[in-house]
Amino acid sequence: MRVVRNLTGVLGFLLIWEAIVRFGWVAQTDLPPPTVVFARIGELLGDTGFTRDVVASVLAWLIAMAISIVLAVPAGLMLGSVRWLREATRAIVEFLRPIPSVALIPLVLIVIGGGPEAKISLAVYASVWPILFNTIYAMAEVDPLLVETARSYGTPPSRILGSVLLPHAAPFVFTGIRMASAIALILVISTEFLAGAKLGIGQFVLEASSSSNRMDLVLAGTVVAGVLGFLVNEGLERLGRRLFHWNSTDEGATA
Repeated sequence: MRVVRNLTGVLGFLLIWEAIVRFGWVAQTDLPPPTVVFARIGELLGDTGFTRDVVASVLAWLIAMAISIVLAVPAGLMLGSVRWLREATRAIVEFLRPIPSVALIPLVLIVIGGGPEAKISLAVYASVWPILFNTIYAMAEVDPLLVETARSYGTPPSRILGSVLLPHAAPFVFTGIRMASAIALILVISTEFLAGAKLGIGQFVLEASSSSNRMDLVLAGTVVAGVLGFLVNEGLERLGRRLFHWNSTDEGATA
């Protein structure tokens, strides 16, 4: 039923979009109808150049997510477990977290350059925070009685971490990863568009909008990016339900 409702909503949106353009309320050159856009998508899927752009964006996203997880999960476990360290770093964390990643593009371009490293670095910066704060939140929500009971039986700290803390934190950490995955994809494509990368969906959209003014190609690239984001989120959500079906807190914390 969920799939049917989703498809019904999408179909209704596309029909309204098509009608608005066909009735002449919006110029087709400014907003091509979905029939034209999806025809372009079909053509692009067989184009080698566009395939390279999609692969470049997805690869940068995968690298950014791997780096974010490696950095944020251990840091979150440490900050969530050591109170004095969490309080000592609170000011710098709260200073850095609200800074928009796109505002750092000029600085990153100067320091790192305009290659793939730029979009990966900005995606890592943006996606670290949801994982970090969900992990800290999870550690704070662990029942102290469970930890004290394990200690009273002489359980070493490493065993407590693996058998008590991590099982409780895992669903929350996974929710942070799912949230960060969408943010990382947005930053990768946005940086490609704003910084003018050599490859990527954002670069394809930039070229289509600036050089040829092809709105059908712009919307086709945008739809492909949206579909990628949907598939990533849907896949991770389904994986989370399978891995943590025993957990009543389905969504975890928010960043």
